[in-house]
Parts: sequence; C-alpha cells; structure tokens
Amino acid sequence: MLSSKDMLGLRETSAEEIHEILNTAELMKVVISSNNKKTPHLQGRSIMTVFYENSTRTRMSFELACKYMSGTASNISASASSVAKGETLIDTARTLDVMGTDVMILRHPMSGAPHLMAKNVKASVINAGDGINEHPTQALLDMYTMREKLGGVKGLRVAIVGDVRHSRVARSNIYGLTKMGASVVVAGPPTLLVPELDALGAEVTDRVDDAVRGADVVMGLRIQLERQKKGLFPSVREYHKYFGLTEERIALARKGALVMHPGPVNRGVEISSEAADSPESVIDEQVTNGVAVRMALLFLLTRQKPETGGVRI
Repeated sequence: MLSSKDMLGLRETSAEEIHEILNTAELMKVVISSNNKKTPHLQGRSIMTVFYENSTRTRMSFELACKYMSGTASNISASASSVAKGETLIDTARTLDVMGTDVMILRHPMSGAPHLMAKNVKASVINAGDGINEHPTQALLDMYTMREKLGGVKGLRVAIVGDVRHSRVARSNIYGLTKMGASVVVAGPPTLLVPELDALGAEVTDRVDDAVRGADVVMGLRIQLERQKKGLFPSVREYHKYFGLTEERIALARKGALVMHPGPVNRGVEISSEAADSPESVIDEQVTNGVAVRMALLFLLTRQKPETGGVRI
C-alpha cells in the first residue's frame, strides 16, 4: 500500500514503496505477455490523461495500461480543451474531479504543476512529467528494466549522459536509483550540466568516457534540438563526436552493460544507430516495461483505503 494518494515524484517516494511498485509491475508484465491482455482490476474506474505537452510513449502506455485492466480511459490535450480559452489548471482539475475521475495523469511544462493539482482534487494524481522537475514513471520503468535484466539495482553503476540540465528523467532516476542502492554518474557538456546534482548523490563530470568506464548501465538522454538555438553546444555534429554514445564509448562499460534511452531517440546525435540497435540495447524493452509499471501504479493507487485519502469508492 502506498502512503500517498498520488505519485508526484520519486523524491518523496520511499525505497519500500519503489520495491512494492516494481514487484507489482512484475505481475503486470505477465498480463502483457499473455494472449489475454485483460484483467478486471480497474473495472468501474475512470482514468484521465491531461497533457499540456506532446507525448506518444507515456500517454499511450498509460491509456493501454488502463484498458488492459478494464478501466475507462479518456484524454484531454491543452490545444483542444478549455485551456485554450484561458481556463486555469486548477479549474480544469476541479471540473474533471467532479465528473467522477478516479486518477488524473498530468504532463505539464511547469515544474510543480502536478503538486498543485493534487492539492485541489480528491482524485489520485500521477506526474507524467513536469517541466524540468521529475518524470517518476520513466525512472520506475528504467529501474524495473535494470532489475529484470541484471537481477537487481543495488550496487549498480549507472551512467546518464546528455542534456542533464533540462532532464526530468535524470532527476527522477537520481532520486530513485540512489534510494535503491545504485551509484549514479551524470555526464555531458558543461553547458548542459547542473553541478548541484552532486548534492543529490550523483557524481557529475563533463568527460563521457570517464562516466561510461566500468558502468553496468549506460543511459542516453534526448538532446532537445530546440535548445540548440540557445547555443548550448557548437553543433549537432560536434555534440555527437565528443558526447554521443557510440559503440566505441559503450565498449568502455562492463561486459554486458545495458544501453538505455527514454525516447524518442535522435539517432546520430545522443546515440549512434549501431549502439541503439546493438544486442545490449534494451530500448524496446523499456517501452514494454513502461506499460507494466503504469499498470502497477494504477492498480496500487486505486486500492488505497478511503481513510488514507485515496480514490473514492
């Protein structure tokens, strides 16, 4: 049983709760792998995805997770809703809440938006990415994949390479992995690093080779090409040459090290096609495991007791 009605970030999630989510995801993976992808766990429940930013993987995996468990999945995009007419986030949230929504899944460009929503609704709120703050379900599926492939998370050395400064994926992974006993090193150009991340327990370096050397997991982060207009690195070609994940760089990691990426992948920028398609790559497995993890979260949050502030019966 989770301690909160919401999943807002791994910063406030305990190691025990992470274990419970990952253990539940293992059971849900069996459903996904079966010929009958249908359980009654969310029957009678209403799940709403509220996305103020574009998304394919996260949004679809939540919707599939809901449908696999017999829930009712609906979605709202900011451009096609009253948000475009000036409605505030709180007003939108309250409107959905009084419609009987049990779980709201929010992606928003402003850090802290899911926390604000959660304070104003009775429904459970899941953070599907807020600004440059956190993306907890991505980190959970990453940890699940590590556990599935390597037998556990404790003791692993995980190298996270790329645009760390703007990455909510990196922050959630640092919070989650360090709580689970892994060591994390982040690397990228100085302009894309945040030195204060070392206070969160991560090693910070601008030398990718040093970060990857001896790692059990090498994770590339998407370079947000729209930020290139700010001149944060000389060119895409230069970035790939000095910071891109290539087969040669990944060879510095431990034998059998996993190659991961949250997607979408910019081939030839943060990672080469050869590395992305290598036998060590688990990028496709991450997508599958994302559905299992989100099924687990929806299951656990809708099993909360009313007296703990959970979903209404």
